[in-house]
Amino acid sequence: MSEETRTQSDEDIQAAFQAVEAAASAYLRPECCVRLREAFEFAHERHRGQPRVSGEAYITHPLAVTQILAELEMDEPTLLAGLLHDVVEDTPTSRDELEQRFGAEVAALVDGVTKLEKAGLEDLGSREASSPEDEERAKKREQMLKSAANLRKIFLAMAQDLRVMVIKLADRLHNLRNMGCMPEAKRKRIGEETLQIYAPLAHRLGIWQMKWELEDLGFKYSEPEKFAEVSAAVAQTRDERQGEVEEASRILGDRLRAEGIEAQIKGRPKHLYSIRQKMLSQELDFAEIYDLVALRVIVHTRPECYHALGVVSAVWPPIPGLYGDYIARSKSNMYQSLHIKVIGPRGKPLEIQIRTWEMHRTAEFGVAAHWAYKEKGEGGKAVDQFERKLSRLRQEIFDLQEGKDSGDFMRAITTDLFADQVFVFTPRGEVIDLPSGATPVDFAYRIHSDVGNKAVGARVNTKMVPLAYQFRNGDVAEIITRSNAAPSRDWLALCKTNHAKTKIKAYFKRLMHDENVVLGRDMLKRELERLGLDTHGLLKEDALAAVAIHFNVPNDIELLAAVGYGTVAAGAVINRLHPTELKPKGLVVGRGRSDDTKLRVIAGDVDNVMFRRSRCCLPIPGDEVLGYVTRGRGMALHRTECLNIKHYLQTEPERITRVEYAGSEGQVYLVNVIVECVDRTMLLADVGQVHGELKMNITAIKTQSHRDGTATLSIAVEVRDVQHLNRLFLAMRRLPDVINIERALGGREK
Repeated sequence: MSEETRTQSDEDIQAAFQAVEAAASAYLRPECCVRLREAFEFAHERHRGQPRVSGEAYITHPLAVTQILAELEMDEPTLLAGLLHDVVEDTPTSRDELEQRFGAEVAALVDGVTKLEKAGLEDLGSREASSPEDEERAKKREQMLKSAANLRKIFLAMAQDLRVMVIKLADRLHNLRNMGCMPEAKRKRIGEETLQIYAPLAHRLGIWQMKWELEDLGFKYSEPEKFAEVSAAVAQTRDERQGEVEEASRILGDRLRAEGIEAQIKGRPKHLYSIRQKMLSQELDFAEIYDLVALRVIVHTRPECYHALGVVSAVWPPIPGLYGDYIARSKSNMYQSLHIKVIGPRGKPLEIQIRTWEMHRTAEFGVAAHWAYKEKGEGGKAVDQFERKLSRLRQEIFDLQEGKDSGDFMRAITTDLFADQVFVFTPRGEVIDLPSGATPVDFAYRIHSDVGNKAVGARVNTKMVPLAYQFRNGDVAEIITRSNAAPSRDWLALCKTNHAKTKIKAYFKRLMHDENVVLGRDMLKRELERLGLDTHGLLKEDALAAVAIHFNVPNDIELLAAVGYGTVAAGAVINRLHPTELKPKGLVVGRGRSDDTKLRVIAGDVDNVMFRRSRCCLPIPGDEVLGYVTRGRGMALHRTECLNIKHYLQTEPERITRVEYAGSEGQVYLVNVIVECVDRTMLLADVGQVHGELKMNITAIKTQSHRDGTATLSIAVEVRDVQHLNRLFLAMRRLPDVINIERALGGREK
């Protein structure tokens, strides 16, 4: 190399580092750039004289990798490791030296992406070759096992620190961008490996910015002829699509501005690999694919997302069933956006994605945004969500590696870690991701609750299948609905997703939900009026929502519904809303095991009042309790939601007194609970185990099976107080087959 060429090369290298420095300084502290230069100069010196296969100086690769990491706004240790990631593998530098110069954290990251020593791999596939064909097969097997061993090392390092895999993804991406000089067989192998391992991993980590490019480059090298075919077809329609995008952007932009919404609108072309997958899965020609471009609308706030959605729906007619709210329910990789498909300005389907800038950042960077948030001290909630996701992913990797050799481990990674989701297509090409083993019931509820509730059958790949069918990747599913259809309780046994199970349970609980909300509000209003309290102020949404948590319901609407159902007493709610107005008039103290004769009542100034726990509702400590003064039999204690006490309040209110019911240590009380569940073998054993773990004694149990595959359990159990009973309810609801559990209210006393 001439001096002039060497000088020009050094100038190019310095310019590349300055680009890295500029990208990093945009979000890191100024002093971090000093460390970056130190790492660059160290790596440049150690790699000096080493060429790439392309003939470029080797240092250009670490610089390009670090540039990718800086564009993802990774933290300082990751950028340092990006510059240094090959010095241990390709130069005489040791990990100890690296740790002394740059610290243990950077050294650990570099070690994570460093391949295993070649000496340690020599015996992985060695066999005596008896022919050239055997020798070729032996070489391929050795290469496969080496690759598996190296990937296993990287995955296990990734389980400790996911930044290892972000560095590896950047390393793979730059290598793919510069593979033109590689032999064809190697390009094909690396392309296939990218599609099998690295692109799915980028998806799991939520880094869309890397995922689409890894997929397209993997496609380019694994199927070069098909890639060229799709690429040429896309190029032929580029001008037409560009005109369509510009027209749609102009129309929508004008309407959003008229509504006072400041938004950035731009077209997002469907990348080539996803076009190819759609053609394969739906057996379509390129000419039959219309949604090659989506509009992305980026606004400032979450309410503006929904406002913009309304504007879009007013401008163009939505395509029924093709709406996804991934803001209210983000995807497993933290992705959030509103998706809607409409008939665009030229009569063709047009997908529109609406998100905030923060959502856009997470969609582009995925888990990489986690370290950027932490570096800037931002996004407390986002950081917590990322931490939980990282923890789950780490545990998955640890579980997969236990007791497996490298080959088995990689098979487990590809079949479990990446195949724990199946990607199912709607007839219009929208991809729905579901857990492995999911059925059409899961699919229907993922599309929309109404689709699930009205489902009667399914077609998969144009053929009718039972609702118990388990999806495979690439299936095209269509749900058949009927307006008068309704869910079946036995669907709970078919579902894989908690989302579908929750919707099915909610359907049965909410058959009369709206009516009970109205009824509950009326009951509270009447009781407040009777007490002379402010009905307007106390029945506001925020006032009801503030006390809802005390009754184990999520919000004000569910609290009103619970009052209407009768599972929460109106008096109990009012006592929480305005406790100073409802002071108890007496005290009931309980002693002994379900022994009412040992109980004692103090009502007002009267001591030693004879009383009993009413068998219709069996109140326990912690319940809201009213006492009914009977004729000749003392005071009968009732829960405020009891049907009998409600009757007495209407007919003999002068005989009612409010009491506080308190038990003593060691006292237990009998209660009756009703459990609705899916009927199956070993059900009673599971129910008994739950009670045993909570140290609760079951004194009686009665079961009744129904034709629809469900069962009702009537259980008499001894508990200490309401808090003890609530723990039972929570534990029982965690059983996958439990539809509902509640206390028995009983009927009118004769």
